Amino acid sequence: MIDNISINVQKLSLKAKLFRGLADTTRLSILECLRRGEKTTSEIVKETKQNQSNISNHLSCLLDCGLVRNRREGKNVFYDLNNKRIARLLEESDSVLTEIVNGLYNCVNYNESLVDIQGKKEDKN
Repeated sequence: MIDNISINVQKLSLKAKLFRGLADTTRLSILECLRRGEKTTSEIVKETKQNQSNISNHLSCLLDCGLVRNRREGKNVFYDLNNKRIARLLEESDSVLTEIVNGLYNCVNYNESLVDIQGKKEDKN
């Protein structure tokens, strides 16, 4: 019985770690970029509109956590999602988001700035 509880706690801890990895907007934008296929660091920088250093730091984190993989070809390093299920998880989150967007928008527990459709930041509070 105690072993099952311990295993469940460990599993929940790992699941929380996964969601913390997905909770950062820069890491999530990298994953969304890679959802469309393998990219070099330069391509990721361009698509995410982030600076090279920031992207490199987040790619390192995503590599360490096993969410992405890389391969070197000459001077270039190519990144890709490490598992097709990550792409499906991102896709499924789009569906869930569509269904619960109003609740998330009105959520007072997470007071991050939101970006409206035109790309302007809007402070919820």
